[in-house]
Amino acid sequence: MGEQGTNRSRCGTSRGFSLIELLIVVAIILIIAAIAIPNLLRARMAANESSAANSVRQISRAEIAYYAAYPDKGYADALTNLSGPEYNCQPSSAAACMIDPSLSSGQKSGYNFLATGALPSGAMNTAFVIGAAPITFNGTGVREFCSIPDGVLRAQNGATGDPPPSDITACAAFPSAQ
Repeated sequence: MGEQGTNRSRCGTSRGFSLIELLIVVAIILIIAAIAIPNLLRARMAANESSAANSVRQISRAEIAYYAAYPDKGYADALTNLSGPEYNCQPSSAAACMIDPSLSSGQKSGYNFLATGALPSGAMNTAFVIGAAPITFNGTGVREFCSIPDGVLRAQNGATGDPPPSDITACAAFPSAQ
């Protein structure tokens, strides 16, 4: 009977993991995380940039529709003129109900947006500039986007602290985005 007691005690001590084994497993998990996290961040930045490019296209189409709906005003003065209340929106030149209210706030998916009417002639804007810049450069995105009345989406690499492009000449100098 004495021998069985010692066998049980030996078996009981070999049931779990040693501290070394646990440290090795934790180290392997940390190595895998170190490899995966940068890829995840790059994928998130790519998604933010794709969303920003799509939003600039939506705003550009809304500007053209606004011009058609309110020819006496021309293009919208500001981003807020293209939107309106979330529910029961009644279109007017002050709130055209053409874009989502979340986009008209000026921020979406890690980007700042700006849309302004330009080149006023009399009481109407004869042009517009739409710009998007990352809120955190190299964190939420690296490219800036813009569009003017020709409807071409343009993009270039930005820099820390850049505001959204707001000048027709500056936007026209951006290369066309593919």
